[in-house]
Amino acid sequence: MKLNFEHHQTAHCENGVASNLLLNKGLKLSEPMIFGIGSGLFFVYLPFLKVNFAPGFSYRPMPGAIFSKAAKRLGIKIKREKFSNPKDAQKALERNLEQNIPTGLQVGVFNLTYFPEEYKFHFNAHNLVVYGKEDGKFLISDPVMDYTTSLSEAELEKVRYAKGALPPKGHMYYPVYVPENINIEEAIKKGIKDTCKNMLAPVPLIGVKAMRWVAKSIPKWAEKKGTKVTNHYLGQLIRMQEEIGTGGGGFRFIYGAFLQEAAIILKNDELKELSKEITSIGDLWRDFAVDIARVYKNRNSKSNIYNELSKTMLHIADLEEAFYKKLRKAI
Repeated sequence: MKLNFEHHQTAHCENGVASNLLLNKGLKLSEPMIFGIGSGLFFVYLPFLKVNFAPGFSYRPMPGAIFSKAAKRLGIKIKREKFSNPKDAQKALERNLEQNIPTGLQVGVFNLTYFPEEYKFHFNAHNLVVYGKEDGKFLISDPVMDYTTSLSEAELEKVRYAKGALPPKGHMYYPVYVPENINIEEAIKKGIKDTCKNMLAPVPLIGVKAMRWVAKSIPKWAEKKGTKVTNHYLGQLIRMQEEIGTGGGGFRFIYGAFLQEAAIILKNDELKELSKEITSIGDLWRDFAVDIARVYKNRNSKSNIYNELSKTMLHIADLEEAFYKKLRKAI
């Protein structure tokens, strides 16, 4: 079984899977468009949740949220299924393939055999598409790779039932209805409004307020937990920002591309300017990541480096707050 499925490489797995699955149904939407309509730009700090022995940081919402929101706003229906029994999960996947349905899966990264060693770590919110089965192996379209690949039944089961934070539990999903006509203008506006609401939320766990909480915590970690633990926490922060298929700058560059497309569709020049602004903020996030990498590798000997990193992140938070207020007004 090999379905007629087009593989396209993207920066982020969930947007890429969504874009590729919708293209298979005849709806062509770019990765940035899926990301923007699905309100993918986010920031969350969960100090009580430990991932790889560090607090939970994320520059994106919960796994599945981007595609679910984008689908809802575009009038698309997605079916999602989870299975307690791995054998049932495999049967359901094979049933879909027999019915000519390419299927999205949530998996753990650590045991993906085709991933380079340096990218392997315990992260269970990766997404890929299974588009066939040949010689006992499932055919895999992983959008962060520039080529298609395959996994044996045992290998696929292992990543579908990875243990740890956010276990996939055999989660599979696929579009079951795509309308002939979509109101993309309205979907774009809803996506932008929701992003602004989240990033300007009055609670300390998400958005700009969460950024400030992390920034103020950096010198406190150094004081209370010591250099080694602090550097590990900071390493986790930039890993989530730069390496988890974000396109760099914690998804800010992808969001800039979305606003560029949105400016043309909505005939709104203000969005074009704001696209440049969020891209510049993405550059600052990337510089921040480079500074942290130097500290992590002991290549920065400044005595007050943790205070300086804290100030940098607070400055970025201020710029982002001003940006979302302008964006909210522009829409």
